[in-house]
Amino acid sequence: MTAPATTGKPRPEVGRSRTRKEDARLVTGRTTWTDNITVPGLLHLAILRSPMAHARIDRVDVSPALKRPGVVAALTGRDLADELGPLPCVWPVTEDIVMPDHPAVAVDEVRYAGEPVALVVARGRYAAADALEAVEVDYTPLPPVLGLEEALADGAPLVHTGRGTNRCYTWPLATGDYAAQKARADVVLRRRYTQQRLIPNAMEPRAVVATPPTASEEYTLYSSTQVPHVARVILSMVTEIPEQRLRVIAPDVGGGFGSKLQVYGEEAVALALARRLGRPVKWTESRSEGYQATHHGRGQIQDIEIAATKDGEILGLSVDLLADMGAYLLITPGIPLLGAFMYPGIYKMNAYTFRCTGVFTTRTPTDAYRGAGRPEATFAIERTMDELAAELGLDPVELRRRNWIRHEEFPYTSVAGLSYDSGNYEAATDRALALFGYDGLRAEQRARTAREDPVRLGIGISTFTEMCGLAPSRVLRDLRYTAGGWEAATVRMLPTGKVEVTTGTSPHGQGHATCWSQIAADVLGVPFDDVEVVHGDTRAVPQGMDTYGSRSLVVGGLAVHHAALKVVAKARRVAAHLLEANEADLEFAAGTFSVKGSPEATKTIQDVAFATFSAHDLPDGMEPTINAGQLVDPDTFSFPHGTHLCAIEVDTETGRARIRSYVCVDDVGKVINPMIVQGQIHGGLAQGIAQALYEEAVYDTEGNLVSGTMADYLVPAAPDLPDFVTDRTETPATSNALGVKGVGEAGTIASTPAVVNAVVDALRPLGVRDVTMPCTPLRIWQAVTDARAKEAAT
Repeated sequence: MTAPATTGKPRPEVGRSRTRKEDARLVTGRTTWTDNITVPGLLHLAILRSPMAHARIDRVDVSPALKRPGVVAALTGRDLADELGPLPCVWPVTEDIVMPDHPAVAVDEVRYAGEPVALVVARGRYAAADALEAVEVDYTPLPPVLGLEEALADGAPLVHTGRGTNRCYTWPLATGDYAAQKARADVVLRRRYTQQRLIPNAMEPRAVVATPPTASEEYTLYSSTQVPHVARVILSMVTEIPEQRLRVIAPDVGGGFGSKLQVYGEEAVALALARRLGRPVKWTESRSEGYQATHHGRGQIQDIEIAATKDGEILGLSVDLLADMGAYLLITPGIPLLGAFMYPGIYKMNAYTFRCTGVFTTRTPTDAYRGAGRPEATFAIERTMDELAAELGLDPVELRRRNWIRHEEFPYTSVAGLSYDSGNYEAATDRALALFGYDGLRAEQRARTAREDPVRLGIGISTFTEMCGLAPSRVLRDLRYTAGGWEAATVRMLPTGKVEVTTGTSPHGQGHATCWSQIAADVLGVPFDDVEVVHGDTRAVPQGMDTYGSRSLVVGGLAVHHAALKVVAKARRVAAHLLEANEADLEFAAGTFSVKGSPEATKTIQDVAFATFSAHDLPDGMEPTINAGQLVDPDTFSFPHGTHLCAIEVDTETGRARIRSYVCVDDVGKVINPMIVQGQIHGGLAQGIAQALYEEAVYDTEGNLVSGTMADYLVPAAPDLPDFVTDRTETPATSNALGVKGVGEAGTIASTPAVVNAVVDALRPLGVRDVTMPCTPLRIWQAVTDARAKEAAT
């Protein structure tokens, strides 16, 4: 007698730590980076960039370059002026915003070091680069504009003379009566923080290959971009190539962090040259070139004022920002506004006022960098909470507990007007404190302080939430953003029973092929390996809004989910017809339709797919397809949250800071793939810690970028970072069917204030109350020295 066969329920894919489908191909080098692409007749583009931050162009002579070996063409900005329109800004944040023209190649004036002034096209990459030295340019220097406050002063030199001002825009937000709340406060605390400029460092440099029309009468642009669909629209506008004749492909893309959501002049130039020369054109930036020409992130002065009672109740918050736009507006100059709604963080208060002033300077333009406005906001409120706790003599965790939104109060409308759908700050914080050993570390800290140990222990806290999943189109309309926030997906059941998912999101390391396969496999009941994900090609996937702002899962993944449900619904109709049953009498589980009460009567979804393909026996009036598409326009943002704790040892004699332990507990709602979530958190922590301790774009008094190489701009490597202890709580989102929230930026948003709070906490007994980022040994040592000198003087 044999044992009966077991019929266990298949293990769900969602929630499973699947190894990424992409990895085998990536680690074995079977990749297609843009720079790998070679097509017949390929020419190479090199760009001469201004060595000056601000100057009038008196003469550009490219004729000597034409005599160099292998050179096919050499052009100035004036040569292309009639072929290329200005690079557009898609977020005119106010009606009176100052929007100067932004040429792809400068014509009359350069406004930052690194701005293109001439082009050379040659048969080889090195021939093009070598010929740049033959181009002759005469400049008349103009005064650089560097400091934000100085740029707004009367009589300051102007970045754009014809505009009459360096003020780009002023955008306000106010709720409640802040003046009244301030008047009844026992404590009013004011602090100024500086968000230094950061330079994105994607592993793959930017690259472009533009091909002219062939038999298809179609231009093709390969680009290392996060936004192939957005790029297609904008580049069609700039080049006047009809959109239907322009195909944009993002092949394998090696990281972006916001820097590749831009539509750059190099892409437009490559298309224009391919059109002019009738030959394919490739450009790949060098790392030092990218430091000047790829947009920078952050760059703000934050003036923060908080009003509170003596018991620690927050009454109101006032935020006044100066934001460095750089020399031109890129596609999204409203990045600081994404933070505007997050300065109150997880805290309850009665009034909030915010103002951001965008300022033109003669530096590289700024735009989104991982977190895009949310890290700046979280830094300000979390640093201020620590400062308020010190002012009131409260434990910083206790102060946060007295003010945060309790889990039973959700959904909760914040003072900034956002509706937080779900959260449990208590659970995440309690778990983090337990993993961290908070009480024991505080005891050790007190002991070190008492014996005046030169190596002090600091404990930093960051409790945060963020808005991500950009976003409801009607909200973007109200913010004057040109585009929408929807996303598209299609699920196709092939005749052989395999599945093809097309997605308008465009991955550059996030693992979409894996996660989207898990989502589709669970809904359809097909094997994970039977799902193929297609992305990054505007011909294969005509509709999409691409990847940025932690939107891929909560908008794009949701589109996949709903498209797959539509496939099941269509398949149900066919299965009912084939089984001669009512649709209502069918059950669907593990990819099989069965009739209630007659379990032997079944049709798999693969059976239905082939029957639909053959179309021999379909319900009357039904088209022979069960494929389905879905566009999702989200109802609201997504609000992940968490608690990050950092213990740091600071040597007061040398200024060296060493992270001893780092614990974070994040809540990103339902998790599709825990392994990928952990990887995203780790990467985010590295970038947030880098801002706190290592990275800064430094300019000299003439506007030259002096941290323009990896020898000068310190990107941390593995030995510079601690081991991380990560954990999760799970509070599902109520705003979407999957219960998911974003995760791609969480680590970066939360970690920077946790680290800086730890540094300041270590030094507070010595009289230090702030260290400007990055908290380098020199800056820490100087802060300690200044505090001791001040104490000695009093």
